[in-house]
Amino acid sequence: MAAQRRRFRWGFAVLGVVVIALLAWVFFHPKAPPPQKPPSVSVTAAKVVVQDMPVSVSGLGAAQAWKSVLINTQVNGMLTYVAAEGTDVAAGDLLAEIQVAPFRAALTQAQGALRRDQALLAGARVDLARFQKLAAQDSIAKQQVDDQAALVKQDEGTVLADQGAVAAAQVNVNDCTIKSPIAGRVGVRLIDPGNIVTTSITTGIVSVNQLTPIAVTFSVPQGDFQKLSEVSGGFSRPLPAEALSQETGASLGMGQLSVADNHVDQQTGTVELKAQFPNGSKTLWPGQFINVRLILQTLQGALTIPAAAVNQGPKGAYVYVIGAGNKVSLRPVTVETTQDTIAVIQSGLKAGELVVTDGQMSLKPGMTVAVHPAAGAAPEGAAPARKPGA
Repeated sequence: MAAQRRRFRWGFAVLGVVVIALLAWVFFHPKAPPPQKPPSVSVTAAKVVVQDMPVSVSGLGAAQAWKSVLINTQVNGMLTYVAAEGTDVAAGDLLAEIQVAPFRAALTQAQGALRRDQALLAGARVDLARFQKLAAQDSIAKQQVDDQAALVKQDEGTVLADQGAVAAAQVNVNDCTIKSPIAGRVGVRLIDPGNIVTTSITTGIVSVNQLTPIAVTFSVPQGDFQKLSEVSGGFSRPLPAEALSQETGASLGMGQLSVADNHVDQQTGTVELKAQFPNGSKTLWPGQFINVRLILQTLQGALTIPAAAVNQGPKGAYVYVIGAGNKVSLRPVTVETTQDTIAVIQSGLKAGELVVTDGQMSLKPGMTVAVHPAAGAAPEGAAPARKPGA
């Protein structure tokens, strides 16, 4: 019995040591940290905005004079006058003069020959009338009458030739004075007064360019050309055109599409177009490279988001929408058109919803995001809605 009691005491002692050890382990062992939430993904976002959206086609263009004239001489002689460079001239203003004295002398000679031959013709006609009377009285031979009639015809031909010589000489005199056929601006003169000019020179004396209005030529792909043809009724209705600076993007003026070329360039697959701009402030200059925007139509009250928010997947376009608790969900969308940096959404979104515009590559549906403003944008990156008709 004593041995049995000793075993019980030792058992209780061991059990007490174990309990004390367990209590010490629980008290001194570090507690496991609570589970942490996954970190938020930093993104930028923008609201779905309702606005009137102009749909346009853009192209690279170049301004050129609506009318351009290169002045060449039509007579040979010394150049005595050229209009001042850079001046504006009206149609009919003097541009250049050729020394006229030699041509006036030639005109005087031609006029003298004409008067002489006219006098000879008048005498021949008087003689013919006299011979015809004598022939009626059977006083002279008929051969003599016929010869005199032939002489009259010959003198008539001589007078006609003289009249042509006088007209040609008068043309040369007139051509010594060169007037502007159009209103425009005089360019840099190519030949100085005092030089001899001839009709064989084709490089010109001076040029005149019409700047108001001015033309802008540009090319568009044949696919865009079909859109332009549809919205303009086969170019029977004018389409608004805007000229934009290539350096700053600032507007240089509004005009209208005026001419569409009659063929597609098979090498480039493009069609050349020409637009007319009033250019009253002369912001466009011949030879200047610009961007041209043709406005096809304006979508009224369109749902718009930044084009950067639209992603392409195996099933089509989609966006990440930020919902309650800043959690994102993947939303399929239908894009009607994209204009510059703005996408017009046909279906899949509602006005006021917030979509991710940057940082989508790190996202999965259900993830939490931290929205940060884009550079130079409001915190949500949303643009103010335009009022209809604005």
